[in-house]
Amino acid sequence: MTEPLVVMQGILKDFPGVHALVDCRFELLPGEVHALVGENGAGKSTLMKILGGVYKRDAGVITYKGAPVEIPNVANAQRLGISMVHQELNLMNHLTVAQNIFIGREPRAHGIPLVLDEGGLNDLAAALFERLHLRLDPTRRAGSLTVAGQQMVEIAKALSFNSSVLIMDEPTAALTDTEIDELFRIIRELRGQGVGVVHISHRLQELKQISDRITVMRDGRYIDTIGTADAKIEQIISMMVGRTIFEAVPEVPEKTNPEVVLEVRNLNRGSAIRDVSFSVHRGEIVGIAGLVGAGRTEVARAVFGADPIDSGEIFVHGKKVKISGPIDAVHHGIGYLSEDRKRYGLALGLSVETNIVMASLKRFVSRLGIVRSALTRSAAELQVQNLAIKTPSLNQRVRNLSGGTQQKVVVGKWLTADTEILIFDEPTRGIDVGAKSEIYHLLNALAHEGKAIVMISSDLPEILRMSHRVVVMCEGRVTGELTAAEATQEKIMTFATQREAAA
Repeated sequence: MTEPLVVMQGILKDFPGVHALVDCRFELLPGEVHALVGENGAGKSTLMKILGGVYKRDAGVITYKGAPVEIPNVANAQRLGISMVHQELNLMNHLTVAQNIFIGREPRAHGIPLVLDEGGLNDLAAALFERLHLRLDPTRRAGSLTVAGQQMVEIAKALSFNSSVLIMDEPTAALTDTEIDELFRIIRELRGQGVGVVHISHRLQELKQISDRITVMRDGRYIDTIGTADAKIEQIISMMVGRTIFEAVPEVPEKTNPEVVLEVRNLNRGSAIRDVSFSVHRGEIVGIAGLVGAGRTEVARAVFGADPIDSGEIFVHGKKVKISGPIDAVHHGIGYLSEDRKRYGLALGLSVETNIVMASLKRFVSRLGIVRSALTRSAAELQVQNLAIKTPSLNQRVRNLSGGTQQKVVVGKWLTADTEILIFDEPTRGIDVGAKSEIYHLLNALAHEGKAIVMISSDLPEILRMSHRVVVMCEGRVTGELTAAEATQEKIMTFATQREAAA
């Protein structure tokens, strides 16, 4: 039998108020793609962060290439040959793409230690991108990239270490189908070279395409490891959640409510948004589809006032409104769930309670300017209960929660603010199958209550499942609009790849 690259046994990890891992184990073989699955909060990322040197284990043994090892930090893991692509992006936004990839390993000009060779650095990055078939500019600032672009930089950085073990935490969450295919091509090449790849994913349909074995975790514990060839999706879900999952479908009314709650007319912002118009009726879910770079997020940020516009008009309940910033948007009943919750949606150092009420704090302040803590606690408890937010207490800092749980806190924030227009940008990105079902039910419930919902998603089945109408964008323009009855993946992709709107 082939000797494992990695064996983890009896792994224990506690955080304040949380038993994150209890007697966990994991094994990775050379040339194997081993999928690690489970609901948010199951401990997948925590277990791999221990292997990657981000966290120190409280107990247990790690064997690497047949010998017990200590992995006190990330640098030590990388020297051993273990690299990790994290679910949450960790780039330095003020640096270029090339500088981020080779930070601490930059070539020196003329052999002078204190003088960096920027040209040589860019050439190294360009060669790496060519090998990986990535369309990235080495000189571009990382902070100016989309989430998908930043994710690809993280992947390139991890692959630049020529590691024996590559851990990928939700690497496909923000990628298009074409980019996923390219990533899987790279993974298969690495597998052929004997590299062991750990693939953490909530997209269960990916497992059959790329993995050899699947390990399931639940509530911080190891459940089982099974061969992918013999595994059924229903079996995996059952092990993950311990309950039956029903995915909601949109409750499409027989007649559309005539009341237009949000209308955008001829919106323009440089080359990112070009003459975009669309409307959302009361009780309607309008999906916005398109490839990465189509301008979907840019439109959402412009409507919310996060980015200025060059021209165009926004109407709420038929009345033209001026939105100069997010405060104006919230005042007019618009809430925005960003695709990057860590960067724009949360105050990670503050509590669950504070995050849930922060967008509507004025409602909880007395005439004397004192925050009524009993009311904020009651409001936060309501959202924790309704959204099944897994937290040991309302005082828990949001940074200590799993990615999917953080996403639910953002949803709770806008529900507490009682906004009428909700813009969900990639609402289920990085969320497990159980939480996805809950989000789908929530979207339907909000629409049934009369909320006007804009849902941006790169997941076409999700767009088709949840949208009453689908607006498709390409290169900053609206190129098509489809009703739920008309929409298919083929039609959406046709519009998403044509530069001009259909006549």
